[in-house]
Amino acid sequence: MNRMKVIVIGGGGREHALAWKLARDSRHPELFCAPGNAGTAALGTNLPIKAEDLDGLLQWSKTNRPDLTVVGPEAPLCAGIADRFQAEGLRVFGPCRAAAQLEGSKQFSKDVMAAAGVPTARAMVFTEAGAAKAYVRQQGAPIVVKADGLAAGKGVTVAATVAAAEAAIDEALVRRAFGDAGNRVLVEECLVGEEASSLALLDGQRVVLLAAAQDHKRIGDGDTGPNTGGMGAYSPAPVVTADLLPFIRTRVFEPMLRELQRRGITYQGLLYAGLMLTADGPKVLEFNCRFGDPETQAILPRWEGDLLPALEACIDGTLDERLVRWKPAPCVCVVLAAGGYPGPYAQGDAISGLEAAAQAPDALVFHAGTALRDGRAVTAGGRVLGVTALGADLGAAVRNAYAAADRIKFNKMQYRRDIAWRALKST
Repeated sequence: MNRMKVIVIGGGGREHALAWKLARDSRHPELFCAPGNAGTAALGTNLPIKAEDLDGLLQWSKTNRPDLTVVGPEAPLCAGIADRFQAEGLRVFGPCRAAAQLEGSKQFSKDVMAAAGVPTARAMVFTEAGAAKAYVRQQGAPIVVKADGLAAGKGVTVAATVAAAEAAIDEALVRRAFGDAGNRVLVEECLVGEEASSLALLDGQRVVLLAAAQDHKRIGDGDTGPNTGGMGAYSPAPVVTADLLPFIRTRVFEPMLRELQRRGITYQGLLYAGLMLTADGPKVLEFNCRFGDPETQAILPRWEGDLLPALEACIDGTLDERLVRWKPAPCVCVVLAAGGYPGPYAQGDAISGLEAAAQAPDALVFHAGTALRDGRAVTAGGRVLGVTALGADLGAAVRNAYAAADRIKFNKMQYRRDIAWRALKST
């Protein structure tokens, strides 16, 4: 019998975590990653095709006919990779282009939330800098400025002052730092509380919540310095208590699914709600149309059993709670970043200690910005590795992750020393 073929689109830590979990599936699929990284190369075949190269990906898939395509990043989803693959009779895990606009356009997302009655921050949309600045001066600070489109995690400014908000408006609308993604900006009220990530699988009709997580966006300890793509995560997130889960299901995910259906849009795939847990209850900061990064690295090691049946059920419309089970052990992911990140950083630096780190108690090392050079892993991105560990409790998971991280070295390596500090402080 032929082995099942699965291709994972993307080359970051999320994709390595997905490939790692899929490699352990009871069906033992043959894995391909496009483009993958030094970590995925040990699990399957890396393909020299970028995640944004939809033509190249489709050509390879038409020739090789994978049984399943799992799309990691948002850019190909928002560009319609699922639609194009489905038109060729290929099975793909990830929402169609219309559904992916929940991440691709913050204005669209706000419109759907408003129609669905989903709690979120008040916001106004602007295309002219003068009008946006006038609104900021009227509202005062703190206030949030967001580029409407995809800006690689860099299009959101939480402005503590009116001047900072005006500078963010100029960056998007005048200097066009985000290109077409910044043609419109949302100026939004600043919500106060703890952030949490709630992920759910959707099959067009049903919602199955995954384990909650909490990530750390700022580069520095104590949540200081500029925002990044994420410097670490942990799951479960104690702040997402059991009594919040029915609210998140019935007031966030299910109304969004129904409103999209009303608009003729079927959402099949992973939907991620970034939540602010305010004094008035959870409110949605944003939706993402794919697995989070680095939340995935902290969630998947806790997934009990096979992942493939749940992904296929989303495509087939047969999603069931029984497909998703969790280990009780918490999991922590610490991101090791290149010096200078999230600004300019060097690439091509040799990485040592990977084998020693993987032998630390209950530890895994997920590659993100890495490549192979002469058979050795070298740095190839801003977020280089996600050092991940399980533990009997959250404190043990944190200790295990840092014990592994301390064994790795590369030039000017930087990482936060306080991942999970909020949860540990509350225990």
